[in-house]
Amino acid sequence: MKRRDFLKLIASGLCSGIFFPSILVPGEKKREKRWAMLVDITVCAKSKDCRACVDACHETHNVPSIGSSKEEIKWIWISTFDRVFENELPISIKDNLSQPVILMCNHCENPPCVKVCPTKATWKREDGIVMMDYHRCIGCRYCMAACPYGARSFNWRDGKPYLGKINYDFPVRAKGVVEKCNFCEERISRGLIPKCVEACPLGALKFGDIADPESEVSKILKGRISMVRKPHLGTKPNVFYLL
Repeated sequence: MKRRDFLKLIASGLCSGIFFPSILVPGEKKREKRWAMLVDITVCAKSKDCRACVDACHETHNVPSIGSSKEEIKWIWISTFDRVFENELPISIKDNLSQPVILMCNHCENPPCVKVCPTKATWKREDGIVMMDYHRCIGCRYCMAACPYGARSFNWRDGKPYLGKINYDFPVRAKGVVEKCNFCEERISRGLIPKCVEACPLGALKFGDIADPESEVSKILKGRISMVRKPHLGTKPNVFYLL
């Protein structure tokens, strides 16, 4: 590009607001979003064999199905309540410990994975989403060791041969990198909800901005009993389970 054309591009961008899209009124403070996921366990219990959220997520994000528990790649997976919460079981749920629970990255307010990454391949955005840069990842797996929720997977091999079909709108990860749920940030940026939420036939998943007191998720949390995984660790998860 010629220098003159480049300067014209910059000038047009400044005038149209591309580079400075929001102008705050003096004294006004910008409110940051805080994305959160709600999982209604009582609704999930109505369909124990349902995998709609898992399948939709994995197809969208090119998550390979390798068939080995040792090399398994997972963004969303299903376990049972007694295994997930162990000694944190509320009295109201003790009669149905085998009911399914959906698990994913908790996108913590204080993510330990971010603190240990030597290359800054994982970081937390201002809206709370914990991200992964696959090009920066060197496969040291420090983040996997630091995550208390088992939410990260390591690519021991090339996953392409294990994909039924490839979604070319999302990158396929290379051998030797770590990956995990990203709250469908590529969809959020286009004004869409996460794929798992869209795919759930029962409406058990809700997603939204809990920094906004008027949002649907904020109102639901105010009116329902909820819990997070391992609250004693102080990571402050942004995935809430409704009882």
